[in-house]
Amino acid sequence: MEEKHGEKSRWKLFIEDISVLQLVLSFLLMAVSCLVLMIYLMFTPLWPIPTLYFTWQLVDWDSPERGFKQTQRKHVRNGSMQRLTVSPSHTQTPDIVKKWQKNAFVRRWRVWKHFKDYFPVKLVKTAELNPSKNYILGCHPHGIMSIGAFSCFNTDTGGFEQMFPGMHSSLAILAGLFRIPLFREYVMSAGLLPVSKAALGYMLSQKGVGNAIVIIIGGAEESLASSPGINTVVMKHRKALFVSLWRTVGSPISVPHVCNPSEQQVDHYHKLYMESLSKLFHAHKSSSGLADTHQLRII
Repeated sequence: MEEKHGEKSRWKLFIEDISVLQLVLSFLLMAVSCLVLMIYLMFTPLWPIPTLYFTWQLVDWDSPERGFKQTQRKHVRNGSMQRLTVSPSHTQTPDIVKKWQKNAFVRRWRVWKHFKDYFPVKLVKTAELNPSKNYILGCHPHGIMSIGAFSCFNTDTGGFEQMFPGMHSSLAILAGLFRIPLFREYVMSAGLLPVSKAALGYMLSQKGVGNAIVIIIGGAEESLASSPGINTVVMKHRKALFVSLWRTVGSPISVPHVCNPSEQQVDHYHKLYMESLSKLFHAHKSSSGLADTHQLRII
């Protein structure tokens, strides 16, 4: 299965194909299959199983907002608040993140290494991240399945935690997916988060430091806006991120925590983000395989 003389063996290529196929099928069919299965079981002698599951799901409704399950953690008192602290020079993973990683076992699957090798997917480091802080990473473009974002930021083979010691990345996806029975267990076990204000606020303010939350800002609209020679980014009217949250990264843009920001403040940081995104794109497009004439369009 290893590469021979710079070329992949046929078995390695086959495993890579299967690795990609399983994600495509999961993306297209798993959620629907889980929902259909649970509804079907309701009309069979096995109806107590989905009934108990739905009851438990209601009780456990808010777990996705808290990053899998609430866990006990080491903490220090700060008035009425509890927080986990890490020194900027401390490169070990905090206890709360270790617990998170243990629960999110799907992201450790070996299959993601072959999945990454298929394309291949490469993560390029352009700036340092301080592990004593939390970050929001804006990711573009969305693409149909967000394969690059998933591989880099939500699998252990993506390389993020090796490049940024003390940091832990999590990809935020549609909140509605966490309401689908059974399927929610799969996406939570992959360490995915709902892209909701409650979930992001919890991860950034109550789950210690060293967290990098990745949001694919352009959404479904961006996934359909593609054309040869142009990378289209849906960003001009997406300002809610700069109202409710704290940081983003190209090189990191420091955003103060303002409870009631003015429209001018939001516009200022929104403009900074778009300018940094454009610089980042043009600085790295050639090394990423794009032509020098390739353009970035922000709509």
